[in-house]
Amino acid sequence: MTRPTMQTAAKPGHPPHIDLPAARSARGSVALPGSKSISNRVLLLAALAGGATQLEGLLDSDDTRVMLAALRALGVQVVDGADDGQAEVTGSGRFPVRRADLFLGNAGTAFRPLTAALAMMGGDYRLSGVPRMHERPIGDLVDALRMLGARIDYEGQPGYPPLRIGTGRLAAGAPVRVKGSVSSQFLTALLLAAPLATAATGADFVIDVDGDLISKPYVDMTLNLMARFGVAVAREGWRRFAVPAGAAYRSPGRILVEGDASSASYFLALGAIGGGPVRVTGVGRDSIQGDVAFAQTLQEMGARIGYGPDWIEASGPRVADGGRLRAFDADFNLIPDAAMTAAVLALYADGPCRLRNIGSWRVKETDRIHAMQTELQKLGADVAATADSLVVTPPVRWRPAAIGTWDDHRMAMCFSLATFGGVGVRILDPGCVSKTFPSYFDVYAGLVQA
Repeated sequence: MTRPTMQTAAKPGHPPHIDLPAARSARGSVALPGSKSISNRVLLLAALAGGATQLEGLLDSDDTRVMLAALRALGVQVVDGADDGQAEVTGSGRFPVRRADLFLGNAGTAFRPLTAALAMMGGDYRLSGVPRMHERPIGDLVDALRMLGARIDYEGQPGYPPLRIGTGRLAAGAPVRVKGSVSSQFLTALLLAAPLATAATGADFVIDVDGDLISKPYVDMTLNLMARFGVAVAREGWRRFAVPAGAAYRSPGRILVEGDASSASYFLALGAIGGGPVRVTGVGRDSIQGDVAFAQTLQEMGARIGYGPDWIEASGPRVADGGRLRAFDADFNLIPDAAMTAAVLALYADGPCRLRNIGSWRVKETDRIHAMQTELQKLGADVAATADSLVVTPPVRWRPAAIGTWDDHRMAMCFSLATFGGVGVRILDPGCVSKTFPSYFDVYAGLVQA
């Protein structure tokens, strides 16, 4: 697969860049938008469940819009509420439409689970996305589904979208095997669709994971949400998962989507380097999202962290006044998205910082290891990269820079933190944040003092 090129062309309706002045301090409070990972999971679960489900706190973003559009195209009844973040989804266990051409953008949280669900139902479906989605591997999931008896064909390069899904014959019997080392979304997709397999075969659906499973907290989130819809999954460690015969999703009536813990990382980081305090609401001590563990990373770097059931607050040294964070050498396998925020915070550390076990960055919205190395070096940092790690040495002298975002929302958001080095930063194609957080730069401006 070729490495993606940097994309800097502005999205329609968005400016080509935004200039962020050098920042001195940050403080305030942020009500987080809904979690992307939870939003797209509960949309699919509600569509597969019997009955109507009221969703509150649903994220409004590019990724959730493509999921909603796909569900409507598949015949699912979706009614948007009068207030932002509300929707009612009425499911019936299966999708009424058996033939559809679905465009899913660059939304892995929509593409992978829908691939599994449609393959287990059978029909005539085509799934495609933006060019980068066609560079993101899906072969491990397709291999597992074919092992089950599903019919899936590649329309382009084997192992990658776009896909054509037909009607196969699901077989009961031996466990399905899936690799766990590339993306936990493959296992999540199989789990979410599992009741369709048990209905078709009348037998338990067992999944064995080959190799080490990455991003375990995201799988834990999937299991938690499935349980809320009435399907309990038995597991043996992180190697075997079993969904019992007869399992079926039932609407819980109402689901409240938590605030996005990955997005919380940027604001907690602002508190850690800008003096603070900065408080995020909508996610806290009781969260089911693994990325809340990023607050512990900040604590280990020297920030002061406070928790409530649905809030987290961070404060720390004002780096614009000469304060420093403690350097780290840490394994970020469990929180790869929030790890990007740590990579930029390494600019303010008192020594070189090492991020380990981040190989999954290579197959995200862009090759994030390459993109992060490229953009951190523009600011004056020395950055060494391997297949699954980065070592970041803070700048001796900061340089103003125009940061390429590589059509990756997280690149745009985490590099807004680079303004505390005493130089201005230009963010190219800031509209890419619409993937998960369309109002990010407005919220950022409300917290930061130049």
